[in-house]
Amino acid sequence: MASKHTAPPVVRVKGRFQVTLPPRVRRELALSVGDLLEAEVKDGKITLTPKSLVEREIGLGLKDFEQGRFTGPFNTAEQAIRALRRGKR
Repeated sequence: MASKHTAPPVVRVKGRFQVTLPPRVRRELALSVGDLLEAEVKDGKITLTPKSLVEREIGLGLKDFEQGRFTGPFNTAEQAIRALRRGKR
């Protein structure tokens, strides 16, 4: 009886170290041209994970917060505006 599991596709590294993701992989992840992938190497394997710039910016913001780089909270919009103006000096 044949196995339902198929071998993973093999891709070739081309000029400028480019690879083409097979159609099955692109469909499964709903990838489009211009999408971002995070590349990570661990234990001799390359892992590509779909990412968005929003996730990256949120991560940077959380890092700032964890390191105490924030102001507020503010009770009014005026307080927030004053704090922003002080920061521009």
